[in-house]
Amino acid sequence: MAAPTDEHLYIITYDIADQKRWRRVWKVMNGYGEWLQLSVFQCRLSRKRLVQLRGALAEAIHDGADHVLILDLGPADTVKPRLESLGKTVAVVERKPIIV
Repeated sequence: MAAPTDEHLYIITYDIADQKRWRRVWKVMNGYGEWLQLSVFQCRLSRKRLVQLRGALAEAIHDGADHVLILDLGPADTVKPRLESLGKTVAVVERKPIIV
């Protein structure tokens, strides 16, 4: 059995007022998680990666015009999300090795 991690599972959704900024936010998010829908990502992140993501998003959005919502579902190793997906299937992000 693998050792537990400090990673949490997050659902991150965003509403960006400008198309150019929306593309920038999508590119940032694509580096941190798996795309689920138009402006929704599922991410498995350590505290350090979450801080890095928040910083990258803060640089990409405009306060007052854009909105990013980060939902913490809990520890990724033990969380049991109840998902209902109509249409495409959705699976919880599994821990994978990161090659740098």
